[in-house]
Amino acid sequence: MKLRYSKEAVVIATCAARGLALSVLLLAGSSLAFAQAGGMAGMPGMHMAKVVVKPGAGITVADVEFMQGMIAHHAQAVYMSRLAGGHGANPRVLALAKMIDQSQIPEIIIMQNWLRRYDQFVPDTSSWHNMPMPGMLTDDQIKALNAAQGVDFDRKFLEYMIQHHSGAIKMVNDLFATPGAGQEVDTSVFANDVVTVQTGEIGIMLKLRKDELP
Repeated sequence: MKLRYSKEAVVIATCAARGLALSVLLLAGSSLAFAQAGGMAGMPGMHMAKVVVKPGAGITVADVEFMQGMIAHHAQAVYMSRLAGGHGANPRVLALAKMIDQSQIPEIIIMQNWLRRYDQFVPDTSSWHNMPMPGMLTDDQIKALNAAQGVDFDRKFLEYMIQHHSGAIKMVNDLFATPGAGQEVDTSVFANDVVTVQTGEIGIMLKLRKDELP
């Protein structure tokens, strides 16, 4: 029996595979030499301070701020995705939400460990509450998503996650537009992969919005 897969399913699987491959590469790669694998716990109770980069570190202040901000950005996406299961989401929307959840958690760990490597402040996953970044949902949008059910949830989830992903891509573009930033190899690989994966996911969401929503 020959199995047939929709184009959308192939794209979802490809995005998931790219995210997993990136996680394996950056978590296990000898170039990173992570001293700790502190998971998603971060450093609760600490406050953001002015970024100071040691001479010769090979990174910039913009690199550090990008990683710190993207942790908060990813953490909100995970929060949004985990709402889908309890809000009557369309099965295809739920599958996408699970993929986003499962791909962004290891990426948060990657970013936290990168910051530890350079002795920088490590935000935890609650940081999305007080670190607004491009594309992140407002308090009113979070309340609206929490209150939504069924098709209304699907509609809001797709609208808000497209907004959210577009903000992540802007963060990468802003990083590379900053002189000297984004040149460190692991930062460059990670940032470029964010654009590739999230651009693909935006395409999936646009198609879902067209095909599934009345």
